[in-house]
Amino acid sequence: MRSKSPALKFTKMHALGNDFVVIDAITQEVNMTAVRAKKLADRYQGIGCDQILLVEPPSNPDVDFNYRIFNQDGSEVSQCGNGARCFAKYVRDRKLTGKDRISVETRAGLMELSINTDRTYSVALGVPDFALDQVPYMAESASSGTKQSLNIGDESFEFFALSIGNPHAVILVESIEDAEVERIGALLQEHASFPESVNVSFMEIISRTEIQLRVFERGVGETFACGSGACAAVAAGINNDLLDSATTVNLPLGKLTIEWLGAGHPAVLTGPATTVFQGHTRL
Repeated sequence: MRSKSPALKFTKMHALGNDFVVIDAITQEVNMTAVRAKKLADRYQGIGCDQILLVEPPSNPDVDFNYRIFNQDGSEVSQCGNGARCFAKYVRDRKLTGKDRISVETRAGLMELSINTDRTYSVALGVPDFALDQVPYMAESASSGTKQSLNIGDESFEFFALSIGNPHAVILVESIEDAEVERIGALLQEHASFPESVNVSFMEIISRTEIQLRVFERGVGETFACGSGACAAVAAGINNDLLDSATTVNLPLGKLTIEWLGAGHPAVLTGPATTVFQGHTRL
């Protein structure tokens, strides 16, 4: 008789509606694959989420944890700022650490997480990189840091391209409500100029210290919030003298604060994280 696999404990969390299944791979054995991640993330036949987050022991003794992220389609990615805030809350709530400042390994490099006294969480997400080969964005006659122009069919799209450990295209719009997020986001994601696809942000500037944002994410679609997308949008605005170094980002279910001091400095994301429920399942 075939024995059942042991029950896998998980916690459902969200950060301004961007929702996650967080799994402790330190105190229980976890063999996550693309197929399993996709099944867990399925909103009809699984638990349902935008991303699966794994909390793993570090390979570097000077680092606290390893942080892995799987998209809804099962693909593994390098960066998730909203997930990182949930990660910080999770490891403290589960008593996996007693620290207020936590260092984690990701596929994009080291990340610093801070647990604040006002019950918000800050993430030093990485240094925004406008070098087009780092995004990567492959197009003829393109110049790093400037607004890019890409023709698709009989349409032309303008955007800023950059990386914050994952690829982003930031489009300026007059009205966030009228933006064709799904249609345009899908067109850019599927274009050959973005060989690793791209997260597409639609930014409406309210003032030099406030924007509204919607994001169409790789492997997920439009989400209620995207931390790295918020950082990318603000960094693009600051780099082109459209925004100040500290900016409030209005998302469909709440606000984030992004601070960026310019070239060579990491973008710092601050906002809430919420636990929804705990449960167990079988892979």
